[in-house]
Amino acid sequence: MHRCLILIFLAGLAAGAGCARSQPFVTPQRLDRGLVMVLTGIEGQSRLNEDICRGLNDGGVNWAIELVDWTALRGGLLLNLWSEQRNHQRAEELADRVVRYQASHPGRPVALLGQSGGGAMAVWIAEALPPGGRVEAVVLLAASLSPGYQLDEALTRAGRGVISFHSRKDWVCASTAVTGTMDGEHTLSAGRVGFDVPARAASLGPYQKLFQVAWHEQMEQSGHVGGHLTSGARDFVARYVAPMIRSEKWDDSLIKAVLAGEALPPGEAGAVDAGRKEGLFPDGQ
Repeated sequence: MHRCLILIFLAGLAAGAGCARSQPFVTPQRLDRGLVMVLTGIEGQSRLNEDICRGLNDGGVNWAIELVDWTALRGGLLLNLWSEQRNHQRAEELADRVVRYQASHPGRPVALLGQSGGGAMAVWIAEALPPGGRVEAVVLLAASLSPGYQLDEALTRAGRGVISFHSRKDWVCASTAVTGTMDGEHTLSAGRVGFDVPARAASLGPYQKLFQVAWHEQMEQSGHVGGHLTSGARDFVARYVAPMIRSEKWDDSLIKAVLAGEALPPGEAGAVDAGRKEGLFPDGQ
């Protein structure tokens, strides 16, 4: 039964994947403000992860928002999941891209945002940065990493820290007990149950910069009903993720403010919405 559900889900992802499209939120003006690299899931570029870019834009993120398809084979979803060595190599290449951007735009912030398999890639890109290298922030949506994955290095390389959204209603992140996670463990994903925090790091060390956000029913109003695919819903990203990117400092008070709807200045929630206005990333409706 579980295998059948997994196959149905993978078929749906493959159907949603499309040909590479333009990058409407990557312009010289935006690049001069900062860069968000949005790492796709194992399906590659699709309407699902394009909505993440739209949501960031809707939520007032005015940096360049680049959708990065790190996958190897279009439609080879399980191969993309299981090719751990190749994925680490790809993460090293993307870390070099981050370094080159920082060299050409000194002082500009970089954030890594990954959904599902892209969450693992975001962590691995941060880890692959050269000695002394760092990004501003890492955001994980339903990450396909094992709960016990050690985040010390990624946390050290992320100035603000790592924010991880997870949901116990995410059955896809439960199916990794069968398919395996991106790091090759057959267990529930951190995208379902959260990351384990080592006892030694509960109050000291880099884990102070790990912020874990569990799904709650209020998020349904923004399109995230707790499932895997809706973890990147456009309105959810605008409402809950964009304020994280726009904030200069992460702490528990910020998380509480975002969850309470108090983090966006008056009139800014959904104010940009340039994607719809300019016909960018067509909705296909």
